[in-house]
Amino acid sequence: MPRFGYAVANGIRIFYVEEGEGPLVLFLHGFPEYSYSWRNQLGPVADAGFRAVAIDLPGFGRSDKPDVDYDVLWVARCVSEVIPSLGHERAVVVGHDWGGLVAWPFARLYPQRTAGVVGLNTPDLPRPPVPPTIYIRESGASQNDYVLQFQKRGPAEDLFERDPEGFLRFFFTGPACVRKEVFTDEVIAAYVDAFRMKGSITPPLEYYRNLDRNWDLTEDIAGMKVEVPCLMITAEGDPVLHPGLAKGMEERVPDLETVLITDCGHWTQQEQPEETNRHILDYLKRLPRWD
Repeated sequence: MPRFGYAVANGIRIFYVEEGEGPLVLFLHGFPEYSYSWRNQLGPVADAGFRAVAIDLPGFGRSDKPDVDYDVLWVARCVSEVIPSLGHERAVVVGHDWGGLVAWPFARLYPQRTAGVVGLNTPDLPRPPVPPTIYIRESGASQNDYVLQFQKRGPAEDLFERDPEGFLRFFFTGPACVRKEVFTDEVIAAYVDAFRMKGSITPPLEYYRNLDRNWDLTEDIAGMKVEVPCLMITAEGDPVLHPGLAKGMEERVPDLETVLITDCGHWTQQEQPEETNRHILDYLKRLPRWD
């Protein structure tokens, strides 16, 4: 049965749900999600002999929501302090969407805490020549327009507050999703409940508003390689983080396995949970044991 708790990290409380005992596997969700997005992974990973822990990222769900810059250095520090707070020295970090955008820099910033990285949909991207919002604007890729629309505080919050269920349903069952049937009314209701508190959408949106700041803050680590064994899971039907973005990752992540899941959109662990679990477990079982 799942267990619930709070870890104190970087001066705030981080909510987590966990199953199992053994080496730590730490799951980081994306936007607009929370630990619930890993509901189909915790049990199978625990049954395989690991301690599977999914956190609500800082500012999301039941974790604290301080009024800070949610830049990648601050969020990665929170993640790094969760690990010893749970009684471990290292973890395999599994990141989807924004969780992946945290996991890859985390491995460079805290190699002593990193036993491995699994990226779902989010590859380790090369540093663009200009700040990301400028790069997105100049590229003209319409599937990324929402990133630009999220930059100014206010309009996105107003859109969400007018119709939270409609906002979330569009995100989960819109063009980024292939297997829309997995997002039942019950699943959508769980996400609506997680964002029921007025203003709760602002901290998650701040992750997007720090994209350019992250570009500045990570200049010193951009050339570093991730030196642990890693797994990249791509999804055939993801229009935003499409499989082609993972090409060339080996230059920055030398010990890398890449797999493709077909009949799947952006929400990989929810759209294709059994296939996702199979790849994660195959990878975990090949790793040297960690503590």
